[in-house]
Amino acid sequence: MADVFFMQRCFDLAQLGAGSVSPNPMVGAVLVHEGRIIGEGWHKKYGEAHAEVNCIRSVAPENQQYIPYSTLYCSLEPCFHFGKTPPCVDLIIQQEIPRVVVCNTDPNPRVAGQSIEKMKAAGIEVKTGVLEKEGRWLNRAFFCWIRENRPYIILKWAQTADGFIGKTGERTFISDLPAQRMVHRWRSEADAILVGTNTAVTDNPRLDTRFYFGKTPLRISFDLNKKIPAGHHLLDDSTDTWIFGPGRAGNFSRTQFIPVEGSVTAPFLLEKLVGANRAVLFVEGGANILNQFLSGGWWDEIRILESSGRLGSGIAAPGLPLNIYLVDEFFVGDDKVSIFRPVTIS
Repeated sequence: MADVFFMQRCFDLAQLGAGSVSPNPMVGAVLVHEGRIIGEGWHKKYGEAHAEVNCIRSVAPENQQYIPYSTLYCSLEPCFHFGKTPPCVDLIIQQEIPRVVVCNTDPNPRVAGQSIEKMKAAGIEVKTGVLEKEGRWLNRAFFCWIRENRPYIILKWAQTADGFIGKTGERTFISDLPAQRMVHRWRSEADAILVGTNTAVTDNPRLDTRFYFGKTPLRISFDLNKKIPAGHHLLDDSTDTWIFGPGRAGNFSRTQFIPVEGSVTAPFLLEKLVGANRAVLFVEGGANILNQFLSGGWWDEIRILESSGRLGSGIAAPGLPLNIYLVDEFFVGDDKVSIFRPVTIS
């Protein structure tokens, strides 16, 4: 039970890196001596020190004598290779930590169990698979990024109780402020956010995180026929933005216009995102874009916010695909939130 308790603490710490470490995984680490935490850390920012390093650095001087008699808990296998930082496995061995408990083996082929074997060869007792399912859920985007070589795709929409997501040609508010704050938190945890042309024109979205602290993801929209008015937020050059379509006159420094022939397919977009190291794509609509991703099977998670209000008519919400399961369901204010995943994903 102690291993489960301290691994859960690793998850809590790892989550603090959400939105800041991608495409790296979220990782937490806890160092425990005789049931007492003497050090803890998490991966705070991509390119900076990993969780294990921050954990060991956090040990107070008076407790450093206990490091060779402690257990280190890691929510993911420590790294094995030199990247932007040295291998964490070498630090663990140097510190003579006698026991290490790991949740998930790192799926990255450059690690993939090698750190576990190296620690065992150094005489360290290694236990794996503690809260393994929960760890895969925590780092589901990273597992997708490594195994599928593409971003993890989240589809999100808000709908009324009678199944509509808006009125044609009108900006329609469906969710209340508490739910909007939650959506802005979701945005801060993504690397890119996508809306279609109609949504960009009708709703004039900012696609930012003004209702929540955290970064604004890369904004993406399609504008093949220059329908987005020049004064709209997506053309304000306030943050990194991709517009698939012909260039516009103006002084743009953070907005990239990407010329395309014909339509923009999901594989083409995903390939561009991989090249830009963007591992989580948040698709917010509208109906055409959502239905394209759904019909092509290009999704890993669906998040639906349903209000108690009714429109009576309008743009129908996308239909849910077959072979899905409900991961979670809860209320934020008066809005019901439902999260779905494909049954083929563990």
